[in-house]
Amino acid sequence: MGKLLDIISPLLQFIPEVKKPINKIPLKEKIWWTLGTLFVYLIACQIPIFGIIVNSGSDPLYHLRAVMASNRFTLMELGISPIVTSSLVMQLLAGAKILNIDQNNRQEKAKFESAQKLLGLIVTFGQATLYVFSGMYGSLSDLGIFRSVFIVLQLSLSGIIVLLLDELLQKGYGLGSGISLFITTNTCENIVWKAFSPTTTNTGRGTEFEGAIIAFFHFLITRKDKTRALKEAFYRRNLPNITNLLATVIIFLTVIYFQSFRVELPLRSQRVKGNAGTYPIKLFYTSNMPIILQSALVTNFFFFSQMLYKKFGGNILIRLLGKWEDVANQGRAIPVSGLAYFISPPRSFLEIFTNPFHAVIYLTFILGTSIIFSKSWVDISGSSAKDVAKQLRDQKMSLRGGYRDQTVKRKLAKYISTAAKFGGLCIGILSIVSDFMGAIGSGTGILLAVTMIHQYFETIQKESGGIAGLGGLGNLFK
Repeated sequence: MGKLLDIISPLLQFIPEVKKPINKIPLKEKIWWTLGTLFVYLIACQIPIFGIIVNSGSDPLYHLRAVMASNRFTLMELGISPIVTSSLVMQLLAGAKILNIDQNNRQEKAKFESAQKLLGLIVTFGQATLYVFSGMYGSLSDLGIFRSVFIVLQLSLSGIIVLLLDELLQKGYGLGSGISLFITTNTCENIVWKAFSPTTTNTGRGTEFEGAIIAFFHFLITRKDKTRALKEAFYRRNLPNITNLLATVIIFLTVIYFQSFRVELPLRSQRVKGNAGTYPIKLFYTSNMPIILQSALVTNFFFFSQMLYKKFGGNILIRLLGKWEDVANQGRAIPVSGLAYFISPPRSFLEIFTNPFHAVIYLTFILGTSIIFSKSWVDISGSSAKDVAKQLRDQKMSLRGGYRDQTVKRKLAKYISTAAKFGGLCIGILSIVSDFMGAIGSGTGILLAVTMIHQYFETIQKESGGIAGLGGLGNLFK
């Protein structure tokens, strides 16, 4: 056990905890717990933070919200950022062997989870304080001490609730985790809103609806020139259009198609003769973690670059990190030069040809980091060939064909290493294509949503003993 956990262990007993269920929770009850958790999240996304002064202007966290499931100026301002940050830090410490945890020792594992939750509470309070002191809700002189403290308390309490909701699901009361549920909901909500939003805005060409589908019918009804109306509906800029919506559908279907790619290695039991099974290695072996890691890296860099540019825009070094300009009617800023510009996606196919240097650097960065993070996460998360071989050995299972331990490890490494690298490359390519096509919600958000929805479907199938299709799901509520 790492000395650090021994030092902080007296504090861990005061951390709020969700007890594991005594009996196994039926699938129907798990679904209701999951829906209840989702309801709390959606309500919190609509409750505004009391006491803020600034409620307009460009959003410095715009690029972070899709991944962190946060909603601006509401109790869900922090989203799942504290959970993701604390989880990544603890996994990195464990992967680097700074914290030596025996996963078979329940007490050590419980201490590790409690320490992760403690770090999550610290990150929650730290981020809430940073947001207030950075002036996101108004200057400190205008807010005053009492109002500033009250805003920090609101954000901190809502962050604690999110931590407990995530633990509730992971302890077995619901399905999946809070991270997957909230990111999926946030992305799908964004897509639906951009398609059907009734909000209107004046872009200089008359009043237009924000929702792409509503705008499509509005243009056809109100514009005399139907050809021009169709062109605006499909290609209008600075607002969602039909092309963006079609690109989103195409990416959704493509990711679903790739989800089915897998290799199933035959297993045999060393205990019971004739007992066999398979170990599936998917193309997306590391699931959505590489894209979350990559997005967290990029969006945090964007956040600090934008905040520094607003305060010290005249400094040459700050401008090298990124120069930012506000986008009209969108409440966000985009990088127009500097490092932030080169690691952000080109805004159109035309920009790829007019500025190929930008496109090449962006492609190299996304593909390179996708492969690196995917390969690294295999070792950090305990899903490497060595770890899988140990799990099979502990369960008295082996690859069919009489392989020895070292041979099993080499055979697993052959498939797992390929799946990690090639899967990370595919995820990077899909993210790039999605951004180039202008898909709603960004390529990262769509990839996360689709992979998580697929995981939920597989979980429900497994829990229900193979129920598939809407008919099977419908029977769960009878």
